[in-house]
Order: sequence, then C-alpha cells, then structure tokens
Amino acid sequence: MKRRRLSPEDRDLWQRYTKTADRLAESRAAPVPEAPTPPVPNPVAPRRIDPFKLGAQARPQTSTHALAPSISEQVAAAPLRMDAKAHKRMKAGKLRPEGKLDLHGMTLATAQPALTRFVMAAHADGKRLILVVTGKGKSKPSQTVMPNRLGVLKHQVPMWLTMAPLSSVVLQVTEANRSHGGTGAYYVYLRRAR
Repeated sequence: MKRRRLSPEDRDLWQRYTKTADRLAESRAAPVPEAPTPPVPNPVAPRRIDPFKLGAQARPQTSTHALAPSISEQVAAAPLRMDAKAHKRMKAGKLRPEGKLDLHGMTLATAQPALTRFVMAAHADGKRLILVVTGKGKSKPSQTVMPNRLGVLKHQVPMWLTMAPLSSVVLQVTEANRSHGGTGAYYVYLRRAR
C-alpha cells in the first residue's frame, strides 16, 4: 500500500494543531498491554465415523396403517382357549363352518347389530363353528384430509367378538383358512350351549 504524502495545506494545519496541543505526561499514559500468545492446541485425531447402510436401524412396519396395530397379529396373539387339535384342524380348513355371515357392504352401524344377532342365534341353535366374512377392505388409503382405516370391519369384528355380550359365548376367534376366505374372514368358535 502506498503512503500518501500530505499536501502543503494539510501540513500547515497539522503544525498549528501540534503547537496548541498539550503533551500527555508519561505517568498518565496507559501502558500498551502485550498481546497474549494463543495456546497451542493439542493435536487430536479426527473421530472415526463408522460406515452405515441406509435404513439399517429402521424398525419394520408391523401395521398397514398408523391408527391400530395389525389385527392379524392381535388375533394370532390371543391365548388358545379351545382344544389344540380342533384348533389345528380349524386353521387348516378341515372343519366345516355351520353358519356364515357376510358383512360385505355394511357400515359399522348395521354390521355390529347383525353380528350380535347372528352369533347369539348360532349359539342358541347349538352351533360350534361359524364363519364371519368381513372382506379385506380398501387396498389404498383415501386422499382426503382425514386419515381412514383400511378394512374397518376387518379391524372392528374381532374387537366386538371380545366385548359383551358376545364375549360370553365366543371361545376363540381365528383368521379363516384360504378355502373359507383367508384374511377377509374369521372363524368364530362358540362355547357349548347349556
């Protein structure tokens, strides 16, 4: 950077100023502190980052939607309250249902009373195994603002069967075999009529 020379007018002004200014006493002048030397940092090796795989820590999805856990898992996790041999035959589709109720196209308001009437009548008639067809439900969620369940009846029917008054006559609820509707139907094993 080049130093600029003072013009004659600037030099004259500076000299007039220095003649009128008082000199500071040595004692009043604050000593200029020495700049502290910055500490030398210890060399630290950079942290090693382990390689990762995208999605390695992701949890597996256990439900078809976020509103409720998978109903298949709930039904399968229910304790076995019937004869194990009969349960095995029922799941294999070797036991023939004595009655069938198809809930396709019904709303929740009409399906629950229909289910209650059917199960109670079947129990009164002395039937042991009945089939309740719910359907699998929609395969895609709707594009509306409000979330909706996929297969509302499929999720509600097992819960209704475990609540009063049906819980007093229902012994076991199991997903049906493929030959009787698969995941869109339930076997309902009833208690013996008295």
